[in-house]
Amino acid sequence: MVSWQQHSKIFSSAKQGLNRQSASPFIDCQRAWVEIDLKALGYNVRQLKSILSPQTALMAVVKADGYGHGAVIVAQTAIQNGATWLAVATLAEGIELRQAGIKVPILLLGAINSTIEINQIAQWKLQATICNPQQALIFSDTLGTSLPVHLKLDTGMSRLGTNWQQAREFVSLVHQLPNLDIAGIYSHFATADDRDPTIMNLQHQRFQNAIAQIRAQGISPNLLHIANSAATLQSPTFHHDLVRVGLAIYGLYPASHLQAKLDLQPVLQVKARVTQVKKIAPGTGVSYGHKYICDRETAIAVVGIGYADGVARNLSNRLQAIIRGELVPQIGAITMDQMILDVSHLDNVQPGEIVTLLGQEGEHRIAVDDWANSLNTISWEIICGFKHRLPRVNLDEEVGSRQ
Repeated sequence: MVSWQQHSKIFSSAKQGLNRQSASPFIDCQRAWVEIDLKALGYNVRQLKSILSPQTALMAVVKADGYGHGAVIVAQTAIQNGATWLAVATLAEGIELRQAGIKVPILLLGAINSTIEINQIAQWKLQATICNPQQALIFSDTLGTSLPVHLKLDTGMSRLGTNWQQAREFVSLVHQLPNLDIAGIYSHFATADDRDPTIMNLQHQRFQNAIAQIRAQGISPNLLHIANSAATLQSPTFHHDLVRVGLAIYGLYPASHLQAKLDLQPVLQVKARVTQVKKIAPGTGVSYGHKYICDRETAIAVVGIGYADGVARNLSNRLQAIIRGELVPQIGAITMDQMILDVSHLDNVQPGEIVTLLGQEGEHRIAVDDWANSLNTISWEIICGFKHRLPRVNLDEEVGSRQ
């Protein structure tokens, strides 16, 4: 039987664990959270600006809630560090930014055909993407005032946009329609992150050919843009009047071969707390399905985060975490709200201690790409997958810049 004195000692150790590594009362109340480094975000924007000519504007892509980082705070930080445009995917995302007091031009990248939404685009002073003649006619017939729009050409993505070979007729039609002001013409690369630039160069040539035909009929759009993060890093050839940068502002590279192009700093870290620690005997199964069986006495730490938070179940038995600056393996199936770590080589881990799942602690870093490679997916999917029951903690509440 455990004595009162032993219980008291255990309780004291647990309190020390709860207080370890955290000086924030808010964080102390959380089982798991996402940390956002706004200084790193500002640094990345300035780095990207440094490779652009003065004539090229930077559009920060903040769709999908700023790639899971928080759209409003990302937008504010990006603007304060040199971005002059924003891009979102949906009307609701654009309205959220306007309601937060953001004044810069905002482009809606998605296709909209609803007359109700078209009127709201005008009301909130957003800029729409027009993908085809039919959509252009709907916009023109619906609007009662002039609206800046960007015309999208399909040069090889085979997604939104009018085929580049019909660009001349498409742009000519929109130019003649009332209530539509052509603010820009753009396209999107399908393979900008590939080592082989053949398809990207073909798309760019198609885009340039289409623009030449448009200009030949006396129409000169204010803004041309085609570069995403990868193309922005690849070459100034693709920059034109505006670059649309998403992944790179969050400190991630679209491909490993682009890492030497520019110094970027990861913005997002994911952390959680140990909720229980215990020892289990050799031969004991761990978690659902007993996909992991201990081959020795094992000290395990249960951690309060799971696949409902965005930690994919397919990472089970492949994930590593960091505690006290040391790497520890995750074992057993990751469950909806919890996972289990093998902490046998650490001394006296306590409930409340902080676990780093993504990010840097001590000499070890677990990168978003580590998860993406393990899951055979892309980093975009990882960072967009963290659910909103994980609060976002801004490490620099005062939006500023890193020196």
